[in-house]
Amino acid sequence: MSTNRTFTMIKPDAVEKGHTGAILNKINASGFRIVSMKMTQMSKRDAEMFYEVHKDRPFFGELVSFMSRGPIVAAILEKENAVDDFRTLIGATNPEEAAEGTLRKQFATSMGENAVHGSDSDENATIEGDFHFSGREIY
Repeated sequence: MSTNRTFTMIKPDAVEKGHTGAILNKINASGFRIVSMKMTQMSKRDAEMFYEVHKDRPFFGELVSFMSRGPIVAAILEKENAVDDFRTLIGATNPEEAAEGTLRKQFATSMGENAVHGSDSDENATIEGDFHFSGREIY
C-alpha cells in the first residue's frame, strides 16, 4: 500500500550554491506540501548510518564525506503518490540523463553531487523521515 509522504534532502552542494529557495519553490509548485523541514548538518557518523545500505559500494566513503561537508535541508513532503511523483520531479541520478525540468537537470552538477535526495520506496520514506525527525516535528 502506498503512502502519501516521502522524504527529501537538499544536499550540501545545492545548499552551498544557494539553490534551496528555488528547489523548495519547485517542490511547492509541483503540489507537494511540506509537513516537516529543517536545516541541519549530518556528522560523518550520521551519514554512515543514513547510507548504511551502500557501505560495501566503492563510492561509500566519498558519499559520506560529501553528505557531511555542509548543511542540508531535510523535509518530509505530502502529496498523493508522493514517492513516485517526487522521484519523477528530481529526475535521474546522473543529471546528464535527467529529463528537462527536473531538479537534478537544473541544479545538479554530477552523479556524486546531484543536489537532491528522494526516497525510493514508501518504506524508505518512513525510515529516512524518522532518521531526521521526531514525531513531534512532523505536522
